[in-house]
Amino acid sequence: MKPRILLAALLSLSLAHAGWSTALAAAPSSAKTAKTSAAKPVVKKAVAKTAPVKKKAVATKATKATKKVAVKRAAPLVDESADLELDARGFPVLRSAAFYVANQQTGEVLLERNGAAVVPIASITKLMTAMVVLEAGQSLSEEITINNEDLDQLKGTGSRLVLGTRLSREALLQLALMSSENRAASALGRNYPGGIQGFVAAMNIKARLLGMSDTRFHDSSGLNPANVSSPRDLARLVTASASYPLIREFSTTHERHIEVAGRMLRFGNTNSLVKNPDWEISVSKTGYISEAGRCLVMQAWMHRQPVVIVLMDSVGRYTRTADAQRVRKWLDVQATERVAVASKARPG
Repeated sequence: MKPRILLAALLSLSLAHAGWSTALAAAPSSAKTAKTSAAKPVVKKAVAKTAPVKKKAVATKATKATKKVAVKRAAPLVDESADLELDARGFPVLRSAAFYVANQQTGEVLLERNGAAVVPIASITKLMTAMVVLEAGQSLSEEITINNEDLDQLKGTGSRLVLGTRLSREALLQLALMSSENRAASALGRNYPGGIQGFVAAMNIKARLLGMSDTRFHDSSGLNPANVSSPRDLARLVTASASYPLIREFSTTHERHIEVAGRMLRFGNTNSLVKNPDWEISVSKTGYISEAGRCLVMQAWMHRQPVVIVLMDSVGRYTRTADAQRVRKWLDVQATERVAVASKARPG
C-alpha cells in the first residue's frame, strides 16, 4: 500500500508542477492585458487629479509656440524678410492695429486703417516735448540735474541717467528723441517756466494750434497712458516736427557717447532703420508702453517726396519695423507700375 500511495503522490505533484508552469508561461500576456485594460481608468483618474500639471504642459506648449512666433517676428531686422503681401484691393497687409501713411507734399492719403482711433501714444509724446522745449527759447547749454522727481513712479522703468547726473538741455533733448530717455524728458518738462504743469499746458495748447483735436497730453515722457492721439493727428505732429532742424538731427542720430557718473556710456537710436542705407529718414520716433503697444512714426523721403508713416499698436518687437519696410516696398512697386503705365502711354 505504501508504494502505491507514494507513487500517487509523486504523480499528483508532477501534474501540479506542469499546471503551474503552463500558468506562468501564459502569465506575462495575461498580466499585460490586465495591466493595459486597467491603465485607462487610472490615467483618466490621474489626469483628473493632476489637472494643474496638464495646465502647465499647455503653458509650456504655448511658450514654445510663442518662441516660434518670436523667431519669426525677429526676421524683419533684415530688410528682405519683410515680405510684401497684398490684400484683395492691392494694398499691403500690415500687422499694426492702426496706421496712416500720407504723401506730405500732396496731402494724398496712401494707406489708412483706424486713422481716427484715439489711442495711447507712449513715447511719440517726446516729439511734442521737443517742440515745446525749443519754442520756449531756453538756453540749450544750461545744465539740468536729474533728481527724484524724474524717477518713473508709474511704470517703474529704469534709466542709466542716475540721480545727480548733470547734462545740458541740448544733451537731454537728444537723449529723449534718439534713445527715448524718460528721465531726460521728465527733466526737460520739470525745468520749463511754470514747471511740469506749465509744460503740459503748453503741450496741449500746441496740439490745438496744430489742429490735433484728438490729442491730449498729461506728461512729457509718454509713460502716462492718458497721453492719447489718433494716427491722423500724429501725422500732423510728424509734419510739424520736420520743420525743426534739431528734431530732425537728434531723432535720426545713430548714437552718441555721453559721460554719466564718470563713465562714457553709449546711447543708441531706438529705430534701427535710421542706420539702414536704403532709408532716407528726416524725423523718427518710437514708442512703447503696454497700453499702446509698439509704435513708430517717421518722415521718410521716397521717390523724392516726403512720406509720413504712422504705425500704432504693432504686436511683437519687430512688427513696426517690418511694417515700415512693407510700406516702402509697396510704394516702390507703385512707382514702378506708374512708370510702366506712363511709358506705354507715350506716343511711339
